[in-house]
Amino acid sequence: MLKNPTLISLSALALITGTALAAREKPNILFIVGDDMGYADVGFHGCKDIPTPNLDALAASGVNFTNGYVSGPYCSPTRAGLLTGRYQNRFGHEFNPSGANGLPVSESTLADHLKTAGYATGVVGKWHLGSTPAMQPQKRGFDEFFGFLGGAHSYFKSALILRGTEPVTEMDYTTDAFGREAVNFIDRHQSEPWFLYLAFNAVHTPMDATDDRLAKFPNIKDPQRKKYDAMMLAMDEAIGKVRQKLTTSGLEQDTLIIFISDNGGPTMHGVTVNASINTPLRGSKRTTLEGGIRVPFIVSWPRQVKPGVFEKPAIQLDLHATALAAAGVTAKPEWKLEGVNLLPYLSGENSTAPHDSLFWRFGDQMAIRSGDFKLVRYDLNAETPTSGGRLQRTSPFKLYNLREDIGESKDLAATQPEKVKELQAAWDQWNAGNIAPKWGAGASDNDGAEPGGSGKKKGKKLNLNSHP
Repeated sequence: MLKNPTLISLSALALITGTALAAREKPNILFIVGDDMGYADVGFHGCKDIPTPNLDALAASGVNFTNGYVSGPYCSPTRAGLLTGRYQNRFGHEFNPSGANGLPVSESTLADHLKTAGYATGVVGKWHLGSTPAMQPQKRGFDEFFGFLGGAHSYFKSALILRGTEPVTEMDYTTDAFGREAVNFIDRHQSEPWFLYLAFNAVHTPMDATDDRLAKFPNIKDPQRKKYDAMMLAMDEAIGKVRQKLTTSGLEQDTLIIFISDNGGPTMHGVTVNASINTPLRGSKRTTLEGGIRVPFIVSWPRQVKPGVFEKPAIQLDLHATALAAAGVTAKPEWKLEGVNLLPYLSGENSTAPHDSLFWRFGDQMAIRSGDFKLVRYDLNAETPTSGGRLQRTSPFKLYNLREDIGESKDLAATQPEKVKELQAAWDQWNAGNIAPKWGAGASDNDGAEPGGSGKKKGKKLNLNSHP
């Protein structure tokens, strides 16, 4: 017989309440990804013609990574790396998928790991990691999905927009809709920790902008740039609404927010350009030059991370490991994570660089950055032809000192052959752990394909060795 039922009941209530409080002590995690953004097209990088007050405020609230990279110069490979925490070359996701291709089901995702730790998980926006049933978001660790499965989508039409697996019949401008759905996700999950992957299709083509936003740029004469500016403004406004929801819900201090672009802006011959600007970087989306792989990169967690600037190289693979650490999730060996938890570096606990080297492989293109030096072979379409002759596809090895030459204009390969040899050997060693691409053909790979393609397109045979 219970001697004091009231005392027992209060103890049980305290245990339940304590459990709930412990759950709320886990930070919420918000990954925001822009699409095909130019490096120069945000205020915190000096942009003058596009107001980005909300992104600038996010950067001011956290850490701006001035040497922040993504592991691929293309949309889907970068997303595969972000969600798995591994170089996508390890599992053959080197190019954009089509048809039945997508993130291999052998790979686990950040959503898988956080869901087992008690997180509600959701995707809003662009998926681009496979459209077959086994590859769709709700089979990859996400509880909820609102968005589209392919690589590009109209901003005004509801065709191919899904809520879960059900088609959406009515929808406003996609950027506004994605912002609204993100706010709704946060509102529904205030009593539990959550992970939201908010992947805008802005500012990827097609160049669709609303009339009211276009009217805010009367002095921009280039019609393509005007649309781009209006599309960037729409994304900034949507991000502002999401952050405002965090503030009004009392969640701002305890939400880890990351923001990146999936790759650099498309600016060169051979890609569908969107009027983006990558200055002072050289190169474009789909190249291993800095303009293809160095991106706007922010980490904000007000209660834990002091605002500032981080100049050492980091890569989006690190964001996966950082989120796990913030959530108190211990990585398992079988996940084979290659990113680094950035929190000790941001706190000053660790003053070294997170990585000795960073690596890239994109078909015949390659790059390695080690310290200030970068060895690279890149798509020569990034250069303006000087004669009527046909350009070869890939450059010879070029060596740059990025601290002194961020624009990769002074090739040091001839004067520092030992450094070339050293970096080439390191890249070869890394590359030995990669597999051949499971699909795609570099420049001929379709970035804008909607799901349901034949998947039969073949490209040229790829040279995966370090020498041309």
